[in-house]
Amino acid sequence: MNTIAAVSATAPNPVLRVPPAAPAAAAAYFGASLAFHADVSDVAAALAADGDPGFVVLDSRSTESWDQGHVPGAVHLPTALIPEQAEALLDKSVPVVTYCWGPGCNGATRAALALAELGFQVKEMLGGFEYWAREGFAYETWEGRDRREPDPLTAPLDGDCGC
Repeated sequence: MNTIAAVSATAPNPVLRVPPAAPAAAAAYFGASLAFHADVSDVAAALAADGDPGFVVLDSRSTESWDQGHVPGAVHLPTALIPEQAEALLDKSVPVVTYCWGPGCNGATRAALALAELGFQVKEMLGGFEYWAREGFAYETWEGRDRREPDPLTAPLDGDCGC
């Protein structure tokens, strides 16, 4: 019996069926993850602060999706157009934060890959537009600005999740 099969047979539950990584490996993994991802509330806080946030937000969805709602101030550049238009629209010295619809969509990941391949510094905004709206941040549509009440399942009602 191999080691994983032996652990699987003796693990107390499905969570520990595969044991956690060693602390050093976990620290390396989670540290690297933060270099690749930003969360919706951190992006919103940086954009709301006075001055230049030091990055540009890029919406990689279709024009129809953009018109339904997008992060105020975001650049609209659908993923398929990145290879031909990114260098004309973006400055390679400014990091780019990509987003798409939400956690069930990998469009922001594809956009981030396309930008990285062109030499841009890039992060992906976890949660995408779905969580931007669900957390109650203002967004723009083709009709103007809008905002939803924060969803208590995704955002703290007092405005501070403590994380």
